[in-house]
Order: sequence, then structure tokens, then C-alpha cells
Amino acid sequence: MMQMALTDLVGESGSMQRVRTLIDRVATTDASVLVIGESGTGKELVAQALHAGSQRATRGFRAINCGAIPATLMESELFGFEKGSFTGATRTHDGVVGQAHGGTLFLDEITEMPMETQPPLLRFLETRKYFRVGGT
Repeated sequence: MMQMALTDLVGESGSMQRVRTLIDRVATTDASVLVIGESGTGKELVAQALHAGSQRATRGFRAINCGAIPATLMESELFGFEKGSFTGATRTHDGVVGQAHGGTLFLDEITEMPMETQPPLLRFLETRKYFRVGGT
């Protein structure tokens, strides 16, 4: 996957210059970032620019559309699962959190996430620790 650089963001308006300045400032930190905007405004491009400008740039960038995953699969898609944790789990699987380890995780359409998945996600965001489904 091609990495998005800060210079790849299109536009020279004052608003875009402020976005670039914020990306430049935040990318050097280890902070979690909330990117908000209407659909189609380039939130994922901003996340990719943040990733490209960070110390995590050599690690993975993973994106997941939280609104497109059924509630019954959301937790295992995010955190992965252990072999044997449910019918059909014939192998251990890393979710997007594990795949992005040391890199950047972009949670698109997070407001569409099922309510039952929000507590484990909040715990992960607060502690940066998680368990695969069926893990201890």
C-alpha cells in the first residue's frame, strides 16, 4: 500500500494549511487522534499523512470500516481470536489491532460501531492492551 505524505494533501486554502500544520505537530507525538468530518472529506488521507509523518511510518497502517462489519464479527475483526474460541476458529488470527502493532490503526465510521463492542474498544484505547477473543 502506498503511503500518503503530507505533501500529497491537495489544497492551499487557509483551512488546508491549518490541517497540514496540525498533522505536522501531532504526527511526532504518541497521542491518539480523533479525525472528524463529513463522508468523503479525506479523513483516511489525514490518517495516512499522520502515519507517514510519525515514527510509526515504517510499521503497519491498518484501516477498518466499523460500519461495514456485522456486530457479531466486530470484536474478532478488531482484536482477533484464538484457535478453538468458537466454531470455525481453526487457527489463531490477529485482528486489525494486532496487525497494526507499532503502527497506525484507523477506525473509520466508528460512530456506527455496535454498542456491545464499545467497552472493549474503549479499554484498548485507554490502556493499549487487549485480548483476542477466547484469549486470557
